[in-house]
This record gives sequence, structure tokens and C-alpha cells, in this order.
Amino acid sequence: MAVIQRVIFMAFIAATLFHVTTAIAGEATYYTVYVPSACYGFQNQGTMIAAVNEPLWANGRNCGRSIRVRCTGRTNNGVLQPCRNGEITVRIVDRCPGCHANQIDLSQEAFSMIADTNAGRIRTEYNLV
Repeated sequence: MAVIQRVIFMAFIAATLFHVTTAIAGEATYYTVYVPSACYGFQNQGTMIAAVNEPLWANGRNCGRSIRVRCTGRTNNGVLQPCRNGEITVRIVDRCPGCHANQIDLSQEAFSMIADTNAGRIRTEYNLV
């Protein structure tokens, strides 16, 4: 029994040393009217913001949390290579009732940092941070 307990303990230690974050594959669009927001009413929260789908909204529990977003590709034939290098971090300030699961709605300024706004919709990977 002592050997099994040691093996389990060592496996637990190893698991805590390696934190693997799995990005959520989804899509992003952008919006341009930021106030009012579901989280902050008429308080301006800047431009590095996002409205999120209902599951990610979680009845407002994720208000103020940050999301790290990266463009991974196009969703249509309009702009063949919409992605720009890098990733951005935005703050959840609103819900997007029209968004489908795994879709987020970025501010136009945030969207333009990772993709060509002419694309309108892009494939993304994102994580809560």
C-alpha cells in the first residue's frame, strides 16, 4: 500500500508542475457601441473589451475577467489572410446574446489588432486568464 500511495502522490506532484491550458477554438466578430454594457452600465471600460456568448457570460460571473485571443484563420472567402501576428488580452464587459457557443464579440479596436476588420468574422483561439 505504501508504494501505491507514493506513486499516487508523485503523480499528483507531477500534475501540478505542468499546467496545460487548452485554448477554446471559436470565432470572433466585432462591435462598435460599447456603452452601456451588461457588466458596467454606462461606465466606460476603454476599448480593449469583449462581449461574450451566454455560456462564457455565465450569468455575469465572468464580468471583469480577461480573455487572451489569437486569430487562427478566415471564415469566408472575402479576406483570404485576415490574421495579424500576435494575440491580445481583452476584458469581458458585456454579454452577446446573438453569439453562438464559442463566439466572442470584440471591440473594433481589439479586433483590428489581430485581424483585418474587412473580414468581419475570423476563426480564433481564446482562453480565460
